[in-house]
Amino acid sequence: MLARPRAECSVLVVDDAAMAALNRTYRRVAGPTDVLAFPMTEGRFGKAWPDLLGDVVISAETARRQARVRKADLRAELALLLVHGILHLVGYDHGTAEERRRMWHKQRTILAACGIQASAAVRAIRAPAGGRPRAARPAPGRRRGE
Repeated sequence: MLARPRAECSVLVVDDAAMAALNRTYRRVAGPTDVLAFPMTEGRFGKAWPDLLGDVVISAETARRQARVRKADLRAELALLLVHGILHLVGYDHGTAEERRRMWHKQRTILAACGIQASAAVRAIRAPAGGRPRAARPAPGRRRGE
């Protein structure tokens, strides 16, 4: 589906306090978000390990709240956030209407292929809660890992 059969990424599930700290450090945004993606394919060493995509960080607490609000299954919500984060790692974004349409379509396609209940996934994708997740990039003047 993503034409990256050997690709790897790390997934970290955290609480809202840890997510808020990451969000503040890397996006300069106060408070937690649902998912952050830290692509390894960018920057000076981005081409050194092309199959190492990067890291996806998911807030379990935010995911639980969003699932409740959307009346979705928590597993479907977590799957959506994981797919969303991985898509950011491979270059998808949702800054424009066209980018959003492409990314949301790809999310639905992947979730359906994984057997995630379409109704819960579509409802979650159409009604984002808790702000726009996006790929995290180091704040100006910082390097990844500082």
